[in-house]
Amino acid sequence: MISRSLACRRIVAPSLRNSSRSSLSQFGGCWGYTSQAASSLLQAFEPSVHRTCRVEDEYADVDWDNLGFGLMPTDYMYQMKCTENGTFERGQVRPYGNVELSPSAGVLNYGQGLFEGLKAHRKENGSLLLFRPDQNAIRMKVGADRMCMPAPSVEQFVDAVRETALANKRWVPPPGKGSLYMRPLLMGSGPVLGLAPAPEFTFLIYASPVRNYFKEGTAPLNLYIEDEFDRASRGGTGGVKSITNYAPVLKALARAKSRGFSDVLYLDSVVKNNLEEVSSCNIFVLKGNVLSTPATNGTILSGITRKSIIEISRDLGYQVEERAVPVEELMEAEEVFCTGTAVVVAPVGSVTSKDKRIEFKTGAQTACGRLYDILVGIQTGHIKDKYGWVVEIN
Repeated sequence: MISRSLACRRIVAPSLRNSSRSSLSQFGGCWGYTSQAASSLLQAFEPSVHRTCRVEDEYADVDWDNLGFGLMPTDYMYQMKCTENGTFERGQVRPYGNVELSPSAGVLNYGQGLFEGLKAHRKENGSLLLFRPDQNAIRMKVGADRMCMPAPSVEQFVDAVRETALANKRWVPPPGKGSLYMRPLLMGSGPVLGLAPAPEFTFLIYASPVRNYFKEGTAPLNLYIEDEFDRASRGGTGGVKSITNYAPVLKALARAKSRGFSDVLYLDSVVKNNLEEVSSCNIFVLKGNVLSTPATNGTILSGITRKSIIEISRDLGYQVEERAVPVEELMEAEEVFCTGTAVVVAPVGSVTSKDKRIEFKTGAQTACGRLYDILVGIQTGHIKDKYGWVVEIN
């Protein structure tokens, strides 16, 4: 199946390859096409595929029933460079592959970079659904300002995501088998020696088909409260999706997993008693009709799934409170769950603080289960989207 698909690509792609002789591994090559020309090129691109490929080439050769959350490179990636005046003007879909960076690139030396994460789901009719991509674009702009970088406009960002999803459509899992995870990156790609913003910036998107983020699948998570290491501090970058926020959590995460826990729950860096985040997702605590989650006060990422769950919960009649949530309140909760693009809505079965383990209610007849069903139903097109969150592309 893969060989037939590659043959299809060779039929479609010559116009892309012939438009430049520059190396595919170089940033800023001018071959490809602009974002403004995307729709016209896709119109030329897609019919050629349909006329030449067999029906079975609709999907990549993947064992969809055993799909996990790991990198599975797809056919194409998207790349766009910032011009000297600080605006992103050119965009291109190119074959997935390595990129070339100067050893003195700002992203390598000073961590000047951001990333986002969002998914495309396949409907039964074959069209694709994106979930709130404009919110990812807005969050990237906020983060870029904090990290002294220019950012694509919301329109450019959403257009790039759409092009990436369509170019890799055969890698979008069948309905109910997972989704295509897309990772937009914004980085200081230009060379710089002294501490300063890079002179050049690159935006790119790559993709991978995925299913469950945690090895437990949909089983309840077992979290460990970290009291030695901090995830973020006031005035830092915890409130934006900086690449520098993630490597520092690996030590605590590895230690927790070696002890049999699923992930780490971090506390605030000041009083060491208020909940902040899990390593890569937000947390919610339910008691009675009150659903509490830590406020996004600069140290906690404003998750798009978090924002969506808050709105759905309020519509269901829950009293949602965004505020400081002390550990003592967590220990008295009835339900606890995590939210995020990768994890969706994940139930927490237990939380351990030092030697004290507290268990929580899990299962289908829970608020977590109900919220998961509603959110995923909207994301996959099985539930009517009254919020206007879903963008359908085909």
